[in-house]
Amino acid sequence: MTYQSFDDLIAAMTPEVCDNMRRAIETGKWADGRPLTREQRETCLQAVIAWEAKNLPEEQRTGYMEQQCKSGEEAPEEQPVTLRAPDRLQ
Repeated sequence: MTYQSFDDLIAAMTPEVCDNMRRAIETGKWADGRPLTREQRETCLQAVIAWEAKNLPEEQRTGYMEQQCKSGEEAPEEQPVTLRAPDRLQ
């Protein structure tokens, strides 16, 4: 399905679609096992954050944390991100 704008995408999202996008962000793969591209991951992440901001009270929204390597360096691009509840971001 094609949307005219990002706002149209957010307006059409359901809680189930948001959950599927969240799962794809966390695992780095779509439900059928195909890997997400960096662009797809960023778009999904922005959509999840925007949908939650529009539809959920602040205490129910997830947060965004980049995974880090043990050395403290940023993880490679292919690594998935982790969504955490806001109270667990620290």
